[in-house]
Amino acid sequence: MATPKTEQTGTHALHARQVSVGYDGRTVCEGIDLEIEPGTVTCLIGPNGSGKSTLLKGCARLLDLKGGEVFIEGTPMSRLSSVEVARRLAVLPQSPTTPPDLTVRELVEQGRYPHVGALRMLRRHDGEVVAAALAATGMSAFADRDVDALSGGERQRAWIALALAQETPTLFLDEPTTYLDISYQLEVMHLVQELNTTRGITVVMVLHDLNQAAAYSDRIVCLRKGTIVADGAPSDVLTVDLLRDVFRIEATVLNDPVTGKPVFLPQRPLGAEPNLP
Repeated sequence: MATPKTEQTGTHALHARQVSVGYDGRTVCEGIDLEIEPGTVTCLIGPNGSGKSTLLKGCARLLDLKGGEVFIEGTPMSRLSSVEVARRLAVLPQSPTTPPDLTVRELVEQGRYPHVGALRMLRRHDGEVVAAALAATGMSAFADRDVDALSGGERQRAWIALALAQETPTLFLDEPTTYLDISYQLEVMHLVQELNTTRGITVVMVLHDLNQAAAYSDRIVCLRKGTIVADGAPSDVLTVDLLRDVFRIEATVLNDPVTGKPVFLPQRPLGAEPNLP
């Protein structure tokens, strides 16, 4: 007889308990335990194929779990409807696809649909929330412009505005700076940081840029071959040894004199990763 799933009594924004997840019949992450505290910024890092995006998708219910359970605000996610999950968790996937001929305002309005009735009719309050989301992301002046006409950074801000319009306490971002020029990358990262500090939104994101991960997160979780190999403050995780062992590079790690966060300077690759058991 299966053990019934129970409510959690803790205050975690999200808790992945012994989660296994993958795709195409293959398990990528196995037996992952991860607790996310409210109001924090957590960054998932790791080499290509380490499972960071797969884990994020599993925790967001975008991929079916092969084992374990994800709790959101203490409730098993498997008990919640899609609408109930969307009221608690907003997800910005990697390179989201925008329907053609959609204005920025129309895109952001989609964030309100988890809160409206079966007829999906927006009310006055919904319009106010959309306007506030556009203002918070600096997109008010672009509200009537087609999303396809935006620059890469503007397009990402529009999608973040959609996530804000959902009014969820937790936000997942999967590589939000991919394919963006450096100025747009920093623009997006500053916005995410501001949403966390001013609104208390819990953020979990996947990043490839290790210096950005260190600068903009409270906590870094490093994955390798589907398992967590390091978890803690940026200064505790981004060490010379980890960069050598996990990312296969020689690097120098310095401390930013202003923020105290680590900054790594890559020197050379170490070559192919050895075959480890």
